[in-house]
Amino acid sequence: VNELKQELKSSTPAELLEMCMRLARFKKENKELMTYLLFEAHDPEAFIRSVKAEMDECFEDVNTTGVYLAKKTLRKILRIVNKHIRYSGLATVEIELLAHFCAQMKELGLPIDRNPVLHNMYMNQLKRIHKAMGSLHEDLQYDYSRLVSSL
Repeated sequence: VNELKQELKSSTPAELLEMCMRLARFKKENKELMTYLLFEAHDPEAFIRSVKAEMDECFEDVNTTGVYLAKKTLRKILRIVNKHIRYSGLATVEIELLAHFCAQMKELGLPIDRNPVLHNMYMNQLKRIHKAMGSLHEDLQYDYSRLVSSL
């Protein structure tokens, strides 16, 4: 990574633009990351709102009649959430999105306590929230701890 960084520093702006455009052509994730960095990184609150709206749409499609299908859909939603968390790299975004995921998961009415897979999925997200909270300032930790206590 350090060698890449040094090489990028020595490149001209036109060369950097060409490299970025080539990266964007190859993978969907590269395009999504570039879109986040260019258009959404400056306003994390709007980014959080848009991801929560996307999550809400996905939660409407969860088939709650069978636990197996619900687990598959929840894993899919979690993959989407984790992708957006990776793009932002901010602890506050991680906490907000994971807390929203957990709250929505509880609202589904699935037997979280009786199904070990659902229980583990839920508890792992709570662990991730607490871990992310550890890196925040004390005032923010207090604010988010009130949010998490309801989960």
